[in-house]
Amino acid sequence: MSKPVDILDSSVVYHGFFSLEKIRLRHGLFAGGMSGEITRELFRRGRVAAVLPYDPVLDAVVLVEQFRIGALEASAGAWLLETVAGYAEPDESVDSVAHREAAEEADLELQELRRICDYYPTPGASSELVSLFCARVDASRAGGVHGLDHEGEDIQVHVVPFEEAMDLLTNGAINSAMPIITLQWLALHREELQDLWADD
Repeated sequence: MSKPVDILDSSVVYHGFFSLEKIRLRHGLFAGGMSGEITRELFRRGRVAAVLPYDPVLDAVVLVEQFRIGALEASAGAWLLETVAGYAEPDESVDSVAHREAAEEADLELQELRRICDYYPTPGASSELVSLFCARVDASRAGGVHGLDHEGEDIQVHVVPFEEAMDLLTNGAINSAMPIITLQWLALHREELQDLWADD
């Protein structure tokens, strides 16, 4: 249930690839009344679209592999297997982002989109809101290295049979939220999608 929030002060303390704000506020309490003054830092991020391309004929997904600074200290290295994903430009729909990023990162044309869910990955510190999709694709010629040079992207495309993708998920080789959630969703809806898409 929503409660009142009083913003007492807000200032941008860093602005670059992302923004960081310092906010002083008070908010409503479950017992009634308002909290005392608290200070929080907010990692300001926009809308994100992430899409798991699925070929129902090959029964395979398309995953992308790229360097991620957040995994710099990971024991397995900083190159992660992920879904196609990207940030929305102002006034750009998340559906459009999914189509644009599939073309840029994997040279794929999405034939049909299914919305999975919207979620906040780290609401304790970030405003980022992710919209997840599964999309029907023809992965028969997918592969290669893609991405935009001016964004420093170096993205390897992998066509992965469904069962192999689930093995990668089970053994921890896939370890970021977007592919974990989308693959788990696909495991629940795979037969339905094959019925809907395989003969189109």
